[in-house]
Amino acid sequence: MRWSGRAVKGNYCFLAHPFYTPPMTSNLKQSILEKLLPEAGFSGWTETALEKAAQTAGYAPTYGRIAFPSGMAEAADYYINQVDDDMLEALKKLNLSGMKIRERITAGVWARLELYTPHKEAVRTLVSWFALPAHAPSAARHLAHTCDSIWHAAGDNATDYNWYTKRFLLAGVYSSTLLYWLNDTSENHAETRAFLNRRIENVMQIQKTKGKIAEKFSGLFARAG
Repeated sequence: MRWSGRAVKGNYCFLAHPFYTPPMTSNLKQSILEKLLPEAGFSGWTETALEKAAQTAGYAPTYGRIAFPSGMAEAADYYINQVDDDMLEALKKLNLSGMKIRERITAGVWARLELYTPHKEAVRTLVSWFALPAHAPSAARHLAHTCDSIWHAAGDNATDYNWYTKRFLLAGVYSSTLLYWLNDTSENHAETRAFLNRRIENVMQIQKTKGKIAEKFSGLFARAG
């Protein structure tokens, strides 16, 4: 059935209908994503929200699926990956080499939250969407990638078991801080910043304790040998 709306893109018009396939470009994805974020913040990450976003962007509702063939799951992946990339670009502008490790990790987490801030409600509904059992594998994959990206940006080159330990601990810090941030109404999220600092300090204490235990056991084994 022909969709009778007219859409204006740039300096030209085209008749929009479900059978028209626009050029598959990143601009198409981006234009729909930009309209999806406020819509998802209001109604959640649903197929209906994707259709409305496409329509608001000036396309027929079916263009949501043209831009993101796998539907909302693909749109969510696209958004998260984009934030990861933008986070790394933001960190490149900082003098990370002049910071302590804890400061670099804090900067990474904070950079990500700042990128989320303009679309806080969309992030809130996205967290709920990822909490559904069917989306758990994707949520875990994105969390692992984000934490790995932050550690790499911080200059981590670990290849032993510490590689897993560091990312596991950061996953806990990031996840808890994100949930705290979602409910933080303080100016400039100052309370979240303080919470993040406390969580980082807790992790550093765990690392110190772990190091002392390792030294003690290595000493025992050396004497036993």
